[in-house]
Amino acid sequence: MASHFESPLREPLVKGNKTYKQITTDIVRSTTGELQNRWIFWTTISAIVATFGVFCIAWEVVFGIGSWGANKTVGWAWDITNFVWWIGIGHAGTLISAILLLFRQKWRTGVNRAAEAMTIFAVVCAGLFPVFHMGRVWDAMFIFPYPNTRGPLWVNFTSPLLWDVFAISTYFTVSLLFWYTGLVPDFATIRDRSKTKGRWTFYNLLSFGWIGSVKHWERWESLSLILAGLSTPLVLSVHTIVSFDFATSVIPGWHTTILPPYFVAGAIFSGFAMVLTLMIVARYIMKLEDYITLAHIESMNKILLLTGTMVGIAYLTELFTAWYSSNQYEQHQFATRAFGSTYAWAYWIMMSCNLISPQIFWFRKFRRSIKVTFVMSILVNIGMWFERFVIIVISLHRDYLPSSWLYYSPTWIEIGIFVGTIGIFMTLFLAFCRFFPVVAIAEVKSILKRNGSQAKAHQLEEVADQEVYKSVNKEELLQYK
Repeated sequence: MASHFESPLREPLVKGNKTYKQITTDIVRSTTGELQNRWIFWTTISAIVATFGVFCIAWEVVFGIGSWGANKTVGWAWDITNFVWWIGIGHAGTLISAILLLFRQKWRTGVNRAAEAMTIFAVVCAGLFPVFHMGRVWDAMFIFPYPNTRGPLWVNFTSPLLWDVFAISTYFTVSLLFWYTGLVPDFATIRDRSKTKGRWTFYNLLSFGWIGSVKHWERWESLSLILAGLSTPLVLSVHTIVSFDFATSVIPGWHTTILPPYFVAGAIFSGFAMVLTLMIVARYIMKLEDYITLAHIESMNKILLLTGTMVGIAYLTELFTAWYSSNQYEQHQFATRAFGSTYAWAYWIMMSCNLISPQIFWFRKFRRSIKVTFVMSILVNIGMWFERFVIIVISLHRDYLPSSWLYYSPTWIEIGIFVGTIGIFMTLFLAFCRFFPVVAIAEVKSILKRNGSQAKAHQLEEVADQEVYKSVNKEELLQYK
């Protein structure tokens, strides 16, 4: 029956003729076995970079945001550029997993766990920037509405910055629940293979006493679908609201209605690129080549090509809108971006990385190359960072008063904080790979009988037998005639 629904020639999603026991052993090995040298090396590097980032944050708290390169016009600058970049990365992770679950795509098994974890860690990194952008971080409690000696102190509910807080916190909560729900059966699997009482107790608490009964599986499936259905529209709303920080202003280059879909497409694009990066890292460090296969990577590259083209169309639409508006300030803004003598280099890096480079994935050879995919995933996120830099810095560095025009360049503190968040992100992800199963054990087992190597080999044999049978029947029929 399988051949009636999918091509028997489609590449298997689980390689190596695995049994159910082998799947459990291979995936749980990373959480129970000895620390691998690869994991130790890269985690140490990430932790050192993260420590440097924490030092830079502490420096900024002690000496104030005067240690940044922000000037008269470019007040948002590097900090908010990084905030929007991390939010964009984080908001695609849960979307990828949720959409593939709702559409019952079998190849999500090698993708979903890394994507969901990416969302959690990216939002944590993003949250650091608005907090420390406030300057006097010890007064952060005043952003919350609470009774005080000066009467009720309320936040400004008309500000899109407050909408960000509500949207991002809601999305983070739903994403965290969705991620943890998927982990519960796997925690029970690790618990059942634990050899020490402390380890058994720890994973038993995480699994909420899961025993794998029919009722448990039924409720788990229902909850997963509900959370997937909630998180999908949340992704669209969250990055739309982030775009309102810009679109509701009157600054040339920001005041345009294309920003909400433009930001959503860019977030999905950068998120898919980061998922590819993390998949390849996990595949290499945790030795999961049989479960994160070239078929998974090729499917992701096809989506990267599609979303990259969508982002390119948004860029061209933005240029057309500025020209068609006949607004001299809008036209000057985009002319400055593309051909100005100050930041044109940033604009063309953005266009090259986001619009031109993904077109390489029209060729199957490059879609299935690990090295090309890894380099391209890094290039895409470099391009998406420059997109946010172009939107924020170039739009702000020249206002209506020429005497205030200044060239913005970041200081080592700003660069250190950004690089440090990358270290924090990778440290958290590598720790996740070590202590939690980075591939969904239960879901891989669920597709083994139809998408494993042995199942595909059996399907090919059936097809071959059918072809032989048909050819024999044709020969007999010709002889009879």
